[in-house]
Amino acid sequence: MIAAALAAAGPVIPDFGGGGASDRCVSENASFCMDWFRENWSDLFVPALREHVKLTVIAIVIGFAISTVLALLAHRLRWTEKPITVVTGILYTIPSLALFQLLVPITKLSLLTAEIALVSYTLLILFRNMLEGLRGVPADVRDAARGMGLTDRQVLWKVELPLALPAIVAGLRIATVTIISLATVAAFVVNEGLGRLIFAAIQSDVFKTELVAAGGLAVAMALFADAAFVLLQRRLTPWVRARAR
Repeated sequence: MIAAALAAAGPVIPDFGGGGASDRCVSENASFCMDWFRENWSDLFVPALREHVKLTVIAIVIGFAISTVLALLAHRLRWTEKPITVVTGILYTIPSLALFQLLVPITKLSLLTAEIALVSYTLLILFRNMLEGLRGVPADVRDAARGMGLTDRQVLWKVELPLALPAIVAGLRIATVTIISLATVAAFVVNEGLGRLIFAAIQSDVFKTELVAAGGLAVAMALFADAAFVLLQRRLTPWVRARAR
């Protein structure tokens, strides 16, 4: 079913037109044709990049919201940690293509199918990091906060969550890079993202320029996201750098 949908979408066929240097590079299927890449940047790669960002952001936002609820639940009710870990762990270990195949009969070839799968791969990472961050807060710090008259909710928002930020941001960093990678595979069920160009290049007798460019953009996106979260963590937790000095 998935393969048939891809075939129906059709490959992106490069223009083999006249006799310029760009056309010769494409017709010879060189490793990378910069002129072709520039000519197709705005019409082909920019939309795919935007779609890839959309797929990633939706999955991370929903996954973070679900994981926050689960982590807070396990933080208060310790007996819930094991079943939550088991369920999220099972979801995380299912191969992406297998999970897509399981979902397609239920949710069809749709954005919903892709996002359900992508969100499921964020849960274990975000849940474990958030829970470890909350439980890493020293007991004497909590006791001191309660001694100052703070309620449990105030302790959570003013003490525990701020001190857990390094672990939370680290989880977001790992989950985001993971989803950027898996979102390329999501092109099997939804014709969006950089994966769409990668599969189209493979269908076009492996058009190298499109394959290298789309794959390179996915790698660049992951590196950019990783660096952005590192900077965000430094900005949100200046006391960590001060303590390190």
